[in-house]
Amino acid sequence: MIKIRKGKKEDVPAMLELIKELASYENALEKVETTEEQMLKDGFGPEPIFHALVAESHQVIVGIVIYYFRYSTWKGKRLYLEDIVVTESQRGQGVGKLLFDATIEASKEHNCTGMMWQVLNWNQSAIAFYNKYGAELDHEWINCHLSNS
Repeated sequence: MIKIRKGKKEDVPAMLELIKELASYENALEKVETTEEQMLKDGFGPEPIFHALVAESHQVIVGIVIYYFRYSTWKGKRLYLEDIVVTESQRGQGVGKLLFDATIEASKEHNCTGMMWQVLNWNQSAIAFYNKYGAELDHEWINCHLSNS
């Protein structure tokens, strides 16, 4: 039985482990700089900048969603899905669907005009998953990054 609920500060260690599992899957574990302390401050402090949903099975966190809100000058308030992660042993069992459906509901509850996210072009299983929802995949935009370090 899978239960989807809002993340709590007590979930941060398990959330960070899933983030590292995703980074490892993407061959980028060394790029994870986030710490538990940073996540506690940014997600559960006095001014949270992200929200989390967790999937629990027998009181063990087996999946997470990290999201926040952004503003599109063309579309208005949007939910930005930063990450959806399901631990490898639970993939293909509907956990991702439950988390994604709950994220869609969160976007509606917060009066968003829709959701946005990114997917790596080589992640065919994720692309197939999003296509089942009729998601529009945009191949025109180039991702840009600027670090402060």
